[in-house]
Amino acid sequence: AVAELKALKAQLEPAPAPAPVEPEGPTPRELFAARVDKVAQIRAADVEPYAYSFAPTHSATQLAAQFSELEAGAEDEEADVSVAGRIMTRRIMGKLAFFTVQDETGTFQLYLDKKRLKEQFAQIKAWTDGGDIVGARGTVKRTEKGELSVYVSDFTMLTKALMPLPDKFKGFTDVSKRYRQRHLDLIVNPEVRATFRTRAKITSWIRRYLDERDFLEIETPTLNSNPGGADAKPFETYHNALDLDLTLRIATELHLKRLVIGGFDRVYELGRIWRNEGISTRHNPEFTSIELYQAYADYHDMMDLTEALVAGVAKDVLGVDKVMYQGTEIDLSPPWRRVTMSDAVKEKMDGFDMSELPRDDPESVNKAREAAVAAGVPNVADLKSVGQILNECFEHLCEEDLIQPTFVLDHPKEISPLAKPHRSKPGCTERFELFVVGRELANSFSELTDPVDQRERFEVQAAKKAAGDDEAHDVDEDFLSALEQGMPPTGGLGIGIDRLIMLLTDAPSIRDVIAFPQMKPEA
Repeated sequence: AVAELKALKAQLEPAPAPAPVEPEGPTPRELFAARVDKVAQIRAADVEPYAYSFAPTHSATQLAAQFSELEAGAEDEEADVSVAGRIMTRRIMGKLAFFTVQDETGTFQLYLDKKRLKEQFAQIKAWTDGGDIVGARGTVKRTEKGELSVYVSDFTMLTKALMPLPDKFKGFTDVSKRYRQRHLDLIVNPEVRATFRTRAKITSWIRRYLDERDFLEIETPTLNSNPGGADAKPFETYHNALDLDLTLRIATELHLKRLVIGGFDRVYELGRIWRNEGISTRHNPEFTSIELYQAYADYHDMMDLTEALVAGVAKDVLGVDKVMYQGTEIDLSPPWRRVTMSDAVKEKMDGFDMSELPRDDPESVNKAREAAVAAGVPNVADLKSVGQILNECFEHLCEEDLIQPTFVLDHPKEISPLAKPHRSKPGCTERFELFVVGRELANSFSELTDPVDQRERFEVQAAKKAAGDDEAHDVDEDFLSALEQGMPPTGGLGIGIDRLIMLLTDAPSIRDVIAFPQMKPEA
């Protein structure tokens, strides 16, 4: 009985508190304080730890190319090079030290010898840390182990870093931290720098391609009093001086068309668009697109231009006509498949062809709805036209299977308020969307030039807005006034630049190709 009571008492007594866990190494605050102390030490020695300028003569790649023939153990005593970059690693071994330094083009090694640097060697050891930006001048030497190095005769602290780099063994792989601290992501992950370098080359190439074909890039307003050109919810803002409610643009379309009306036959703008919508691997509220408009062209011309532009940028920037995207080979060689939306849906619905349903027969909507429900398509109960049901079926049944580049043509009029009616297919428009790897990459119309038809379609949109659709918009009287002056037959094209770069750089998320994606603040 006594033993049972002791056991019960032991169960009722609180367990001893665990011993405090000692942190592994200095805390971030302690590291920061230590580096601030080093700044004071450097200044006390009458040296400025934050230099004003430096003049490198060689980058990492130039150094490697120029001295590629230098043999192991040899020194080019006639060489006189200056290099600069960020210290990534430090190895100090008595009277020798080896720093791996990174510049924009790659890495190189600094070979630091006390015999050559004399009293400066002790300062370098005491003052430097990983992450510091430094400059060095010296000869070029290849070590016995074959490492090409700058054999330093003069060393300069350019910028003393107050925070360390991420742990070189653990890496910097947390996705959220990488997006929030893109500067660190770029420093420690060379493949991320490569992605953004490729992005810059792609956008430069696209501009050059269009400029060489007599397109003019003309900037249009980012603040709009009446958003238009897309079905999307805008960001709202306010202009104090004008006492005016405004929105950030959701498209550049309507202003670019006004330029065509004004006499510019070929115009484009590659720039930022804002849409107050959800965030996903494919969507960011702030993104980059290009819209272009060509007078006297139609959507067939735009298909040819799209093929040439996308295949051309892959060939010229990447040197390929096939790319791997998340394990799947994508062949960008023209010509690409072209299929109407109704035929794409027909393939998925056991031959049921919505294009054969009479658009003026009320029973057609019921037949289309019944076929959609039978195919497992949700959200069709409240749709009021064959065109809307066709589009819902396409999005649910077809989109994700369009892996290789595919032009989907001839969209319903109900979902294409800015496209010209099809010249031979009632109820359809001359419109295409380009799909690759199951996602939309481009959108194009034979542009609507009839101002009366355009007004009617705007009024339908305005009615939707009045009924509570926050992606619909009011009648744009300014654009209609311009259109009434007469716009030539025009082909228009919009390409999502971020999605194109995702495809060409094998990036799984749109945030991987946007330098500073929008993130929810950390708690």
